[in-house]
Amino acid sequence: MSSPLAPPDSILVTGCSSGIGYRTALHLQALGFHVIATVRRPEDKDRLSGEFNVVLCDLADSTSIEKAVVEILRLTNNRLAGVFHNAAFGLPGALEDISREALRYQFETNVFGTHELNRQLIAHFRQQGYGRIIFNSSVLGFAAMAYRGAYNMSKYALEGMADTLRLELYNTNIDVVLVEPGPIESRFRANAYAAFQQWVDASQSYHQTQYQGMIARLKKEGAAAPFTLPAEAVALVVEQAFTARKPKTRYRVTFPTQLFWWLKRLLPTRWLDASLRKAGGGGKR
Repeated sequence: MSSPLAPPDSILVTGCSSGIGYRTALHLQALGFHVIATVRRPEDKDRLSGEFNVVLCDLADSTSIEKAVVEILRLTNNRLAGVFHNAAFGLPGALEDISREALRYQFETNVFGTHELNRQLIAHFRQQGYGRIIFNSSVLGFAAMAYRGAYNMSKYALEGMADTLRLELYNTNIDVVLVEPGPIESRFRANAYAAFQQWVDASQSYHQTQYQGMIARLKKEGAAAPFTLPAEAVALVVEQAFTARKPKTRYRVTFPTQLFWWLKRLLPTRWLDASLRKAGGGGKR
């Protein structure tokens, strides 16, 4: 178990162009932490460079990851204390409409790139003698919903990654934590709609009718699901995970996440499926 982090420790937050990553980086910096924020696009780096130390890192590109780690360790004087792995996106659509190439596109960022970056950071934490690793998962990392299959799969994989690392790092001073948000205000839906347009041919799909409702949800301004919380709700939980003497292995954010965590343990699978079908609204929520 690592020591709790405290200002002015250095923390890396990935995926900070908007939403959870941006708000978490702002929150940790306001507490006095030295925050390094990653973004994928140069224009986002230019836009945010006045607020944080910003590093370009495209998790779908190994060279970008390698360069980012060098820069991150330089900016922290080789004393990075923790990381919040937040960078991710969702590719919506029925699984029968998701090609192998499209699924690989989803996993390159959410799983393979996160793993590659994390491997390099673990090497640093081992040499340093301590560190704290927090993964941003989802309610969809343990309770799958229809028309979110590629994202479900990537978050299930992320949960498996974190659970395995927690066992393998047991006798070290490196803690591994999962944060599992439910509906949160962010640009997630807008980015998901762009990915859907890029990878799914809705006009040729058996699910055209369902996609109409799904697209309406993705394009809707404001909250599209009940119990949606602002991104700051996750930032507060990440603060707890970094600063607790003995962090929880999982922090569940929003009422739907708490509800489905218990329903999965209490209900027969077919009853749970019915609840998830209703909650998912055929992709419309």
